[in-house]
Amino acid sequence: MAEIIQKDGTWTFDGDTLRLTPGRDKNVGLLRKTLGELALPLRALAGISFEQGKKSGRLRLRLRDGADPLLHATGGRLTEPHDPYQLIVDSDRYGVAEYFTEEVRTALLLDQVPADPVTEYLLPGPSVPLSVSAGDGTVSFDGERIRLEWNWKTEDAKAAAGTRTLALADLAGVEWQPAVGLENGHIRFLVRHSPTKAPAKYDPNSVELWGFKKDPLMALVAAAVQARLPHPAAPADERPRELEATPQPLAAPAEDDHDALLRRLRELGELHRSGVLTDEEFTLAKQAILKRM
Repeated sequence: MAEIIQKDGTWTFDGDTLRLTPGRDKNVGLLRKTLGELALPLRALAGISFEQGKKSGRLRLRLRDGADPLLHATGGRLTEPHDPYQLIVDSDRYGVAEYFTEEVRTALLLDQVPADPVTEYLLPGPSVPLSVSAGDGTVSFDGERIRLEWNWKTEDAKAAAGTRTLALADLAGVEWQPAVGLENGHIRFLVRHSPTKAPAKYDPNSVELWGFKKDPLMALVAAAVQARLPHPAAPADERPRELEATPQPLAAPAEDDHDALLRRLRELGELHRSGVLTDEEFTLAKQAILKRM
C-alpha cells in the first residue's frame, strides 16, 4: 500500500487500483470536489510522473487514450484546479511522492500494462441523473435524454424555440470548450444529420459558457453523455446502428403568444438587415420561431 496525503488531496494505491480523493483546500477546483473520489484501475494508466519545484511539486497521471470519457469529452482542456489527475505536493513530502511514483511504475511493469489506446472506456463516467446550470442555460441528463432550458440571459433568437429535449440515440457526439480570455466557451450536443456552424449563442443545441465558477461542471455533463455513446475507437461492427433523428413534439403556443412571435420575426429581420445577424443565424432563429407558430 502506498499513500500520499496533501491539502490538495489524497492518493492511495493498493497494487490494483489508484484512489484519488480531492482535498478540502480552497484551491481545489469545483469540478474535482463534485467528482469526489475516483477509483482508477491500473490497466487504465499509461504512466506517472513527479515534478519538483522550489516550493511545491506535482504528481501527474497519464491515462491511456480513450480510457476516460471525461478526458475524451474535455480534450485535455481541463485547467489545473479542475484536473483530477494532478496532485500538488509540498516540498517536505517529496520523498513520499517519489516512493509513490516508483510503486505505481513497478506495478505497471510487473503487470505489463500497455500504454497504447483502448477501444472501450475503463472508467464509468459521472453518474446520472445530472443537472448543471451555467452560462445561458441549464442542462439535465437522465441517461437517455438531454434537456436544455434557457434563462433570462439567453439570446432571444435561441430562447424563442423554448425548452429543448434531445434523445441520446440521436446524438453523434458532444463537445465541451471552456472560456479562454475574451472567447466564450460552450457545451454543444452534435445531433446526427443536423450539422451547424452557428455560434453557441444562437445554437439551440448548445449552452454558451462565459468563464464563471460553475462552467467546469458542464464537463461532467459532457463526460456522462460521452460515456453512454459508442466509444470512438470501437470497431464499426460493435457500434449500435444509427437511429434516424425523431423530431420532438412542440407545444402549441397560446393564442396571445402569436402576436409576440410575429413581432419577434420582424425584429429578427431588422437585425439581419442591419448586419447584426448573419444569414445562417437569421435562418436558424427564424425557423425556430416558425416551428412554434
